[in-house]
Amino acid sequence: MTSKESKDDASLGDQDAVDVLEAESKEFDKDAEIDRILKAFRLDAYSVLDLQPGVPESDIKLTYRKKSLLIHPDKTKNPLAPEAFDRLKKAQTELMDEKHRERLDEAIADARMLLIRENKWTVDSPELKTDDFSKKWRDKTREVLIENELRRKRQLKAQMQEEGREQRKAEQEIEDRKRKRQHEQDWESTRDQRIDSWRQFQKSKSGGGDGEKKKKKKLKPIG
Repeated sequence: MTSKESKDDASLGDQDAVDVLEAESKEFDKDAEIDRILKAFRLDAYSVLDLQPGVPESDIKLTYRKKSLLIHPDKTKNPLAPEAFDRLKKAQTELMDEKHRERLDEAIADARMLLIRENKWTVDSPELKTDDFSKKWRDKTREVLIENELRRKRQLKAQMQEEGREQRKAEQEIEDRKRKRQHEQDWESTRDQRIDSWRQFQKSKSGGGDGEKKKKKKLKPIG
């Protein structure tokens, strides 16, 4: 083997090592992002996508594209990738839905105002610019979102119960009308029979009366 060949082999070995390190680094980044997504508060789509509230739709689309390519289940061996990918997709869908995003933005704004009121601050207070406030704001946002979700579920449950009552009422009305129609049909089907029975009754009654009169005439004393 010549010295040139030895150098080439060494270069290939070094390149292989670099490739392995890069692959491991990329896999580490994928694992870290999957872990972050799964630990993010799922009711806060901004948190799942690691975005700040108020970003434009273009940022949402770009961020989703980058992260979805990074953690796509086909591009990583991490068994949790499918779950993380689904959560990422759900978060992106929610933020692209105008009404859902408005509700989320409103909850985040409510959390900020609640913190200001609870601490008797003003919108110009210096405390609002600290990292401590940012953390408290995230925690308060979590509380507000949980309360909103519980309220939504209670309303949904009440709505379903009301719909159930209305459904049972409608079914009962249908059953009542069905029984009424059946009764009318039964009554009509026996009409001729009832008429014949009535005629027989009247005929027997009439015949019994004549026999009684004749009997009475025979028993009438003479002169």
